[in-house]
Amino acid sequence: MEFSLSPKAKDLQTRLLTFMDEYVYPAEAVYKQQMAESGDPHFHPQIVEDLKAEARSQGLWNLFLPHKTEWTDGLSNTDYAPLAEITGMSHLAPEALNCAAPDTGNMEILTMFGTEEQKEQWLRPLLEGEIRSCFSMTEPAVASSDASNIECSITPDGDSYVINGRKWWSSGASSPRCKIAIVMGKTDPNASPYQQQSMVLVPLDSPGVVRVRDLKVFGYQDREGHGEILYDNVRVPATNLLGEEGGGFAIAQSRLGPGRIHHCMRSVGAAERALSLMCERAKSRVAFGKPIAEQGVIQTWIADSRIEIDQARLLTFYAAWLMDTVGNKAARTEISAIKVVAPNTALRVIDRAIQTFGGAGVSEDTPLAEMYAGQRTLRIADGPDEVHRMTIARRELRKH
Repeated sequence: MEFSLSPKAKDLQTRLLTFMDEYVYPAEAVYKQQMAESGDPHFHPQIVEDLKAEARSQGLWNLFLPHKTEWTDGLSNTDYAPLAEITGMSHLAPEALNCAAPDTGNMEILTMFGTEEQKEQWLRPLLEGEIRSCFSMTEPAVASSDASNIECSITPDGDSYVINGRKWWSSGASSPRCKIAIVMGKTDPNASPYQQQSMVLVPLDSPGVVRVRDLKVFGYQDREGHGEILYDNVRVPATNLLGEEGGGFAIAQSRLGPGRIHHCMRSVGAAERALSLMCERAKSRVAFGKPIAEQGVIQTWIADSRIEIDQARLLTFYAAWLMDTVGNKAARTEISAIKVVAPNTALRVIDRAIQTFGGAGVSEDTPLAEMYAGQRTLRIADGPDEVHRMTIARRELRKH
C-alpha cells in the first residue's frame, strides 16, 4: 500500500491550505452578510465568484477530475483525497474550486459517456464554472436505494425521448444557475432489472419541467436547494441520451465510486474542523474554577475524536488507493465501508464539539449545527448505511 502523494499533489495541498487561510475562512462572514442582505435563499453572492476567480488564478480549479482532458491534467483518487479533505473544512471551498457535488459527478460521467456535442454544450460550461447542474434519480414514491424501483419513464418516440416522472432531492436544482439535469428513468421496463434504466440530459427550461418545491434539510435552506421536480411529458432530442439505452445503472455506479471518496474525505475535513473548534473552546471556557480542557471527560472526547478521524482517513485513503490500482469494482467493499464510517465519525466528533460549546453549539453562532445536519444527511445520500452494510456482509459471506 502506497499512500504517499505525488509532488504535484503535495504542491497543491500546500497551496490549498494557504488559500483556505487567506481567502476562504475570511469569506465565510462576508458570504453570510451578502446572503442576509439579499433576502433570497438561492441568491448567488459575489463573494463566491470572487473566490472562484482567485482559485482559478492560482491553479486550484477542477482538481477532482481523474481523467486527463483538454481542460484538466487529471489527479489520481489518492492524490485528490487529501485535497477533498481540506475543502470539507468550509462549505464555501468546494464551489470555489469548482469541485462541488453534484456537478463533480455529472462532469465525470459527461467526460466518460458524453458525445462530443454533449461535452461542448454542457461539459465545457460546467468545467468553466459558468453553470450548475443537478442529478435526478431519487423518487418520493419508491425506495430509490434500489434503482430497479425507479418509476420515471423515458419513452422513445421517433427522434425524441418523452420523460414522465416525479423526482426529489435533485440537489442544485433550485439555483438559478442550474441549467441541466441528468435524469435517470426506465426506457425498457421489460429488460433485466439492471438494464431497464437509461440517463438523458434535460435542460431545465424545457416545457413540462415543473419545479414543485425546495426541500429543506433539518430546517436548513441550502443555497443550491434540493428540488422536487415533476417531469410532465418533457420531450428532448434522442441525441440527449447519455451513453446507451439500458446503460443507466452502470453509469450511475461509475459516478458514485469517485464521488464517495470526495464525500468521505470532506466528512473527514468537517470532523477535523469540529475537533479544532472543540479544542479551542475547551481551552478558553472556564467552569467550576478551571478550563474545561482539564476535565477528564473532555480529554476523552478529544482523544477519541483524534483516533476516529485518523482511522476514517486511513480507510478512505486505502479505498482511494485500491480504486487507482485495481479499479472501482475490486474496491467495492472498501468504498461501501468508507461511506458508512466517514459520516458517522464526523457526526460523533461534531456532537462532542456541540456538547463542549453548550448552547452556542446548537445556535447559528457556530457552524456546528449546520455541519451536523449535513453529515446526518450523508448517512442516506449516495446509498443509506444499511445498503452499504448489506453489500459488505454479502461479499464477506461469499468468502465462506
